[in-house]
Amino acid sequence: MEKVDEQKTADAILEEIADYVLNQDITSEEAFSTAHYILLDTLGCGILALNYPECTKLLGPVVSGTVVPNGTRVPGTPHVLDPVQGAFNIGAMIRWLDYNDTWLAAEWGHPSDNLGGILAVADYVSQERLANGQEPVKVEEVLEMMVKAHEIQGVLALENSLNRVGLDHVLYVKVATTAVVTKMLGGGHEEIMNALSNAWIDNSSLRTYRHAPNTGSRKSWAAGDATSRGVRLAMMAMDGEMGYETPLSAPGWGFQDVLFNKQDLVLSQPLDSYVMENILFKVSFPAEFHAQTAAEAAVQLHPEVQNRLDEIEQITITTHESAIRIIDKQGPLYNPADRDHCIQYITAVGLIKGGITAEDYEEEAAADPLIDELRDKMVLEEKEAYTTDYLNPDKRSIANAVQVHFTDGTSTENVAVEYPLGHRFRREEAMPQIREKYKYNLSTQYTKKQLEKIEAFSYDYGKLSTMNVNEFVALFV
Repeated sequence: MEKVDEQKTADAILEEIADYVLNQDITSEEAFSTAHYILLDTLGCGILALNYPECTKLLGPVVSGTVVPNGTRVPGTPHVLDPVQGAFNIGAMIRWLDYNDTWLAAEWGHPSDNLGGILAVADYVSQERLANGQEPVKVEEVLEMMVKAHEIQGVLALENSLNRVGLDHVLYVKVATTAVVTKMLGGGHEEIMNALSNAWIDNSSLRTYRHAPNTGSRKSWAAGDATSRGVRLAMMAMDGEMGYETPLSAPGWGFQDVLFNKQDLVLSQPLDSYVMENILFKVSFPAEFHAQTAAEAAVQLHPEVQNRLDEIEQITITTHESAIRIIDKQGPLYNPADRDHCIQYITAVGLIKGGITAEDYEEEAAADPLIDELRDKMVLEEKEAYTTDYLNPDKRSIANAVQVHFTDGTSTENVAVEYPLGHRFRREEAMPQIREKYKYNLSTQYTKKQLEKIEAFSYDYGKLSTMNVNEFVALFV
């Protein structure tokens, strides 16, 4: 009897998530204003990815020619899909270039990945309602669900490290998407609980595809897969599919015993809007976030070193523990997915070019022998203060410092950047550049006239939030 009580307590996480999604009012203006720009930035990242055939080859219906009444429209494409496949398409686009938002904690991830499922379901539900003479979903509801999905994924990540047991962070995307889209589909407490239990029982993909020698393009569609699975489980729950009482704590068979090293999963703080308020935008560089400040430092040093690259003896990168564990890579890098997760590669490009774009990870750019020459001269050192501040909830810095030493015994200043441009502490500085990033990303796919039409609705929160989702999505088709 005592064990049953313990099991119910351990699985209270599902109850807390369901209650939060159904009943919590989000009152933070900062959370909604940040979600507004996360929506724009995330869509822009997806549109930019349409320039890459390796991404677009994955898009469209599972079976060519499939027609879905009132289906999900995929921004920037002619595809009209069922909401599950629509979520995969939008999710894969969003994550393809590693340019959307980031959350760093014991587990890291990209909470805007959940927009794949949220937007797919919002568009589908809107069109279904219109077909039945009902009011469609407003963009404000999409923003609210984004805040809640960010919170679920991000608070789970604060103290529950999946990577330390070899699992990938996209499990938290699946859990968060499942919870919020079940509500969007009209689900109540029972349906959300049923869907959530199945999301945990599903388990997670391994991190194999994120690490040498297996780094590959799955890391660019894994979140699309996770958010689409969340939609599938939500739709099954809405059709009456049962759930399970103790998916986390069942002795011998639950997630904690089988896959989490017999540790208890915890929610270390109440669910509200903390994550959206503190989310990190990727403003300047499409690169793994632990290297963003190293990239900034390298770009600052570029004018000083650009004419002395052949005189460099050593490059010292002072960093934090997570960066060493995740993106410290020696030896050959085999594809763009490998390169954009290598702090040495990113730093080298910044020093050589004074900037970093997605093209810098492609084969043609990577063929420049100077990049590997500089990588071979790099030494990574952990600074304990950087590691401490990275984990400090009041700071959440992602600090790196870069210093270049020359063969004549001279060296540059040790350029340290503690907080990247997308950090909450630098929001005001970042906002104009986030708009510029959005405008540039859209300009790669849309005519000037269509871009102006999209921008006319994009920046005014009042106008955008009260817009029907189906009309908002139509702007991008």
